[in-house]
Amino acid sequence: MKVKISLIVAVAVFLVLLAASFVVDETEQVVITQFGRPIGEAIREPGLYFKLPFIQEANYFHKNLLEWDGDPGQIPTKDKTYLWVDTFARWRIVDPLKFFETVNNEQSALARLDDIIDPAVRNFVTSHHLIETVRMTDREMDTFEDSDQQKDNSSRNLGLVKVGRAQITKGIMEQALPKLVAFGISLVDVKIKRINYVEEVRTSVYGRMIAERRQIAEKFRSEGQGEARKIEGEIEKMLKEITSEAYRKAQEVKGRADAEALKIYADAYNRDPEFYSFSQTLELYKNELGKDNSFILTTDSELFKYVKSHRP
Repeated sequence: MKVKISLIVAVAVFLVLLAASFVVDETEQVVITQFGRPIGEAIREPGLYFKLPFIQEANYFHKNLLEWDGDPGQIPTKDKTYLWVDTFARWRIVDPLKFFETVNNEQSALARLDDIIDPAVRNFVTSHHLIETVRMTDREMDTFEDSDQQKDNSSRNLGLVKVGRAQITKGIMEQALPKLVAFGISLVDVKIKRINYVEEVRTSVYGRMIAERRQIAEKFRSEGQGEARKIEGEIEKMLKEITSEAYRKAQEVKGRADAEALKIYADAYNRDPEFYSFSQTLELYKNELGKDNSFILTTDSELFKYVKSHRP
């Protein structure tokens, strides 16, 4: 009987000790509450701790970084361009006792972050131009356009970057950070995850991009055609030079041949002028005195001297 009583007492003591003890690891911090009210300071160091069993409760909160993902929505910029903005943030619980007293749990804390960060994002986006939200600096963009033309287009269409996205996100964080201190929350970082045009604006932007690409393609095409004309002109010039040189050489050969022929004719004439004159006259008779030719000559014409001299 005594053994049974001792066993029951031992089990009861074990259950009491089990209900009274709790463990805190490196990623946790604990607030002890009694009947729903916090008791003492928050426990932040890891280890084994004890509390009054059954009437006190250990409320655990994360010590490491927590994430907040904002609801993406349409926000107009200062130059009246509607953007689809999606943001995120990282935060941590730095005062668990104040956190428990104000928001009590992480779900409520996320709702508070929605109420504080979303308006700050909207405020800064609407206070700056589109290019400030999209870009960080005036660094030249990597496109196929000439740098001078690109700078002119950038200045004319979007303006110059004076603040940039990094400063905008920094301003959002500085505006939201003091408002979260009262909840025991520290805002570690805020970033813009994605920026996109709304559907109506996106269509016109894509159309403009296509037109610009076509303009660049037409520029390259015209430059190519100009280069082709230049090459064709050089080829035509080379052909004319070759043809001219060939004609010059042909004329030189022809001139030498004519000179040689004249020399031969002259030599033949000098050997027997009478025979040469007779042969040339016969050639003339053959070529000119045809059926279709008519001549009016005197009877003493030199053309018929050989005919008269050999007439029977």
